[in-house]
Amino acid sequence: MVENKKYVLAVPNFSDGRRKEVIEAVVEPLKNVEGVKLVSYEPEHDFNRTVITVIGEPEPLKEALLNMASKAYELINMEEHEGTHPRIGAQDTIPIFPFKNISLDECVQLAEEIGEEIYKRYKVPVYFSGQNARNEKRKALSFIRKGQYEGLKKVAHTEERKPDIGPAALHPTAGATIVSADTEGLTAYNIFLDTENLEIAKKIAKALRGPSGGFTTIRSVGIKFPERDGVVVSMNMFDCTRTPLYRAFNFVKQEAQRYGVNVTGSEIVGPVKLDHLLNSLEYFLGLENFRKEQILETHLME
Repeated sequence: MVENKKYVLAVPNFSDGRRKEVIEAVVEPLKNVEGVKLVSYEPEHDFNRTVITVIGEPEPLKEALLNMASKAYELINMEEHEGTHPRIGAQDTIPIFPFKNISLDECVQLAEEIGEEIYKRYKVPVYFSGQNARNEKRKALSFIRKGQYEGLKKVAHTEERKPDIGPAALHPTAGATIVSADTEGLTAYNIFLDTENLEIAKKIAKALRGPSGGFTTIRSVGIKFPERDGVVVSMNMFDCTRTPLYRAFNFVKQEAQRYGVNVTGSEIVGPVKLDHLLNSLEYFLGLENFRKEQILETHLME
């Protein structure tokens, strides 16, 4: 990473987490691109989606993201898609964030360009969210995704729910894509419970998430992962500075005790910022005056 160059973080997700050949084909345009670094991609079978983390210089990253979306539109048919995670399109979201030497305003402009190019090249309608949202309601993914693909295609012709770019309808197979810029990247976090009662996980998730009275920076669901015992409170955390990981963990642990249930562990899905781990370290160890520079490995990052 060159010190004075601008870098953007993108965390897009597309609607397939089960077909290996499709996943690899959609991710391929992000590999071996000069100025772009694919950090990770995390297929999730039950959700039937894949979350990607990629860093890059603005222009090459923009082109790589557009090529990625092209493959998602080509290979994923939303009329046939099933999964437990809310979604409205084959390339469901393309959120971008300032990473280094770049402002939020520049990322907002880049997101506008990505949205415009998606419709120009592929005729897939676009919704803008985050700092690009055209109104307050559309800042929240949950509002845009209300009803998911199946419900949205019935109301996409209305003034309140029509896309920001493209006709007042969804693409017949690709659906629509949500493009956004914001200050903080999403952190995907799962907390495991030692019960098979899915209703308990759903009740805790409802208490945790912003729209139903919990943390405004968290969206969460209660689900069952078939491959492991117990149920899961699975969340997207949109600002781990204002709402640290430890706060979500302690909240779920406290709520679980109401039902005589224990937390058996937790899982961060994909990359996470070092600062978001350090504030939990400081909390649980009661550290005073701790500085990031005390971690030897941080000196290798300079």
